[in-house]
Amino acid sequence: MVEGRAVYRSLRQQVGLGLKSCYRHREHLMRYLHTMIRAANLDDTLDFFVDKLGLVEAYRYDNDAGRFTLVFLSAPDDLEGAKSRQAPLVEITHNWDSQTYDGGRNFGHLAYQVDDIYATCQQLLDKGVTLNRPPRDGRMAFIRSPDGISIELLQSGDALPLQEPWQSMENIGEW
Repeated sequence: MVEGRAVYRSLRQQVGLGLKSCYRHREHLMRYLHTMIRAANLDDTLDFFVDKLGLVEAYRYDNDAGRFTLVFLSAPDDLEGAKSRQAPLVEITHNWDSQTYDGGRNFGHLAYQVDDIYATCQQLLDKGVTLNRPPRDGRMAFIRSPDGISIELLQSGDALPLQEPWQSMENIGEW
């Protein structure tokens, strides 16, 4: 854990970021940074988050001594801010030694706002991603990563008009 803090401090120093520089006039200094997910297989996890979901890699840190890799991902529209502010990000942590991770739903879920929930879900289906909770209401869907992490997709603005085949789709598994 101490080594992880040192890595974070090092990354923060690389971009010259401090809370006080961002929020000079606020009494409580706090901002969202990232959600960390442990990946059993880095290639499978990046295939899901980058190739299928559409996130982009903001930066990566390999630690030979600690035998781990940190990959920080961002939504495409957040990439510029993520690189300059180190937020908002998804941190994928891959320990090089074999380990089993389960219970991905323990921490809750990641959430992303999308412009068209139906088009996004169709693109994911076309790429082989299971819709655990289809967007029957025109507003919300859930999918899961290869490591069991629950991801919520929310329609930007008002819900879209109800539409088939989405309205008739059943839930699959847990979400």
